[in-house]
Amino acid sequence: MLRALPAFSSRPHITLARTIYHAVSIKTRQRDFGERCVNLNLLCIATGRTFGNIIPTHQTPRALNLMEVDPTAAGFCPAKLSKLDHHLISHYIEPKKISGFNLKVVRKGKVAHHTSTGLMDIERDKAMRDDTIFRIYSMSKPVTSIALMMLLEEGRFQLTDPVYKFIPSWRNHRVWVEGEGDTMVTRAPNAPMTVQHLLCHTAGLTYGGFLPGLELPVDPAYAAAGISRAGSDTLQEFVEKLAEVPLLYEPGSRWSYSMSTDVCGYLVEAISGQSFESFLQDRLFGPLDMPDTGFSVSDAQLDRFAACYERAPDKSLRLQDDPEKSRYRNSPLAPSGAGGLVGTVSDYANFCEMLVQKGQFRGKQIIGRPILELMTRNHLGNQSLSQMAVGGFSETSNDGVGFGLGFATTMDAASSGTVGEGDFYWGGLASTLFWVDPIEDLYAIFMTQLI
Repeated sequence: MLRALPAFSSRPHITLARTIYHAVSIKTRQRDFGERCVNLNLLCIATGRTFGNIIPTHQTPRALNLMEVDPTAAGFCPAKLSKLDHHLISHYIEPKKISGFNLKVVRKGKVAHHTSTGLMDIERDKAMRDDTIFRIYSMSKPVTSIALMMLLEEGRFQLTDPVYKFIPSWRNHRVWVEGEGDTMVTRAPNAPMTVQHLLCHTAGLTYGGFLPGLELPVDPAYAAAGISRAGSDTLQEFVEKLAEVPLLYEPGSRWSYSMSTDVCGYLVEAISGQSFESFLQDRLFGPLDMPDTGFSVSDAQLDRFAACYERAPDKSLRLQDDPEKSRYRNSPLAPSGAGGLVGTVSDYANFCEMLVQKGQFRGKQIIGRPILELMTRNHLGNQSLSQMAVGGFSETSNDGVGFGLGFATTMDAASSGTVGEGDFYWGGLASTLFWVDPIEDLYAIFMTQLI
């Protein structure tokens, strides 16, 4: 029998994030709240409330200066913000728990805080830069989800469409009942998997045993089907192999972190008639001015590409991915919409600016406000991840947290142990994370490289 398990709490960025709390106090004057001090759990990835006043799509674009740092103009207390750097340096860089970091906090289009400190490459003694390129891993998922939902906005599909409408071989998917290998018992699903299930990780797919702490009964079937994370298959070949894998549960009945967003990347191709990579470039990375975001690192970018580390048995940092030998130096055959992107903090800040501005960026509507509001609602009914999640791996703690179409969202401040509700966010395998607080018109991005 399947049961919900707590989040995989030993993840480095979750541990780091939970220790940085009540570090920032911003003074705001809002229409219905008056002047007040709001303690925000920046980097605890769980702050905020519901959407505030709706910004109409015909609004005058606000002047952006995402380079100049002015905490007072952004409504922050500089003394409080300085505690962020002090904490991170004294508790993480000086003890050599991480090599360095890049942190950016933006409110109302003004940079309140931006720090790049430590080393981006220990072996080459290279200092962290403002334009360092990071492996963002699962922070690719919100990007891919936005891309697919742009096609929904155009009327190209419905969330309730069965996935087999676009991948016919998926009509024959079976649901796991018990057993493994040749003794596995399966049954037909009661209802087909939908695109909505893929977007919110309730489809019944898993990560096939590729992630630590997330080993599930159907995972050996992924290896038997020849499914790999090496990017050696095209996206179409990848999804055809997934057709042979039994689903872990009835679609829509549970939540499990999975390869679903990679399938969403294929759907972008299948529905748009354009390659996934070129669609992202034409519809998101170009319009959002994200020149350093992509699935590979060019020769010209190599000098800015960070090394990635892991913990050795003695807790010291050990090189996990050398920039010069990294697989990111070559373009993948099947770009991973779930975890394949690299990029800078500045690039991702532009993506977050679009999110906090209800889909607008520099006067252009990238995606509609109602679509974005739909994406950031909880799509698990009235349940939280602690009630729905199967397995022990996630990018977030589960209590009081729901999941939308590509983002986690705080449902209950008391249950989640945070100071607000209605934010949306996600993180990445190498200890990167971001969150957006719409009512405060605020977002924070933290990047380092530790798996």
